[in-house]
Amino acid sequence: MKFDIVTIFPRLVRAVLEEGEGVVGRAAAVGLIDVAVFDLRDATTDRHRVVDDTPFGGGPGMVMKPEPFFVMVERITAERGCPDALLLPSPQGTPLTHAVVERLSRLEHLVVLCGRYEGVDDRVRQGLGAEEVSVGDFVVSGGELPALLLVDAVARLVPGVVGDGQSVVEESFVRGRLDHPHYTRPAEFRGMRVPEVLLSGHHAAIRRWRKREALRATLERRPDLLAQAPLDEEERALVREILSETEKEQTS
Repeated sequence: MKFDIVTIFPRLVRAVLEEGEGVVGRAAAVGLIDVAVFDLRDATTDRHRVVDDTPFGGGPGMVMKPEPFFVMVERITAERGCPDALLLPSPQGTPLTHAVVERLSRLEHLVVLCGRYEGVDDRVRQGLGAEEVSVGDFVVSGGELPALLLVDAVARLVPGVVGDGQSVVEESFVRGRLDHPHYTRPAEFRGMRVPEVLLSGHHAAIRRWRKREALRATLERRPDLLAQAPLDEEERALVREILSETEKEQTS
């Protein structure tokens, strides 16, 4: 799978994606994914390599010009092939959920356009068909960090990138619920003991406990996720059990 990142800060992005560090960096180093970083300023023609200008209609800050983005996407298409999707990190975008990540992971070539300043001329979205995506209801200084989050999330679903494929299947959000708590040695630390069921060796009981605790965490922290989650009969029974216990605790 190919990832192309367009940015005015290529060193910032390369430090994470091209230095062999972490899951994504190692995957790129061994060829499981193909990552390329492009300097948007290379698509300018003036001596100062300007990529921004003042906004029409007035207002604070600067807006990134459309021309360099169009030129760079055309260059990427010529050098790397036609992308399956152009992504533009933006607070106005579609939330980057697990469902969106799964959809993107089924594509072969993604290009991420990183904005800065007050934003990107909207003709980039209109003319290039760039899909705006948001990593949260907050604003950061530019599209580079969201782009790195996006690439990391999508790359993890590429076969072979994560060593144990089962860990990806069982992560938070995969089935509309959060993950269960995790523990490791020592069994007791500063008066806090690992739940006895995890030390029992009883695999069926451990499986049920993990499912139950995942549902409990989701009910407590993200009940909105369960509204459309594809729960099986056991999970629905566990939810009723947890809600009954909670009700008893509140009335006692």
